[in-house]
Amino acid sequence: MFKDYYAILEIHTTASLTEIKTAYRLQAIKWHPDKNIGKDTSSKMQVINEAYLILKDIEARKLYDSEIQKFKIHQSKAESKSRNQEEHFGSEPLNNENRHEYSDYNIENSTLKKWMTNAKNQAVNLASESIQDVVEMTIVGVKAASKEAYNTLINYIIFTVLIVIILIIITIIF
Repeated sequence: MFKDYYAILEIHTTASLTEIKTAYRLQAIKWHPDKNIGKDTSSKMQVINEAYLILKDIEARKLYDSEIQKFKIHQSKAESKSRNQEEHFGSEPLNNENRHEYSDYNIENSTLKKWMTNAKNQAVNLASESIQDVVEMTIVGVKAASKEAYNTLINYIIFTVLIVIILIIITIIF
């Protein structure tokens, strides 16, 4: 399966490394789970991370750029064939403007295929680590809050007992 990493990050194929980094950050912010409460954005974040891992690496990007040129030729031929079929059968064209993954194209460069697979695995691991970090931070936060609540309760009890003792002493004296 071929993924259009440039389309995923919403950048042009001539983007500089700075533009790639900026686009990655914008997409990561846009699709971050905290910004999309109630939606599962983990798969989208994984694809964004995968795209960034390939495009930020100079060697991987060179291989990817070579492959994307072949993909564009393949896509152009497929679109031409599709248009011919639409004219012949009179069907409506499909809306593919947001489509970034193409199962009808196989990556020819085996090194790039391995790197893309590794990038995907790294992106999945990164997402898993992020979730694990959030869980661990939540546990630490709950423990700290519980300890603070316990200390506050003990202080409140001690303060209440002291006030009661003082009131008893005052009533005995007067």
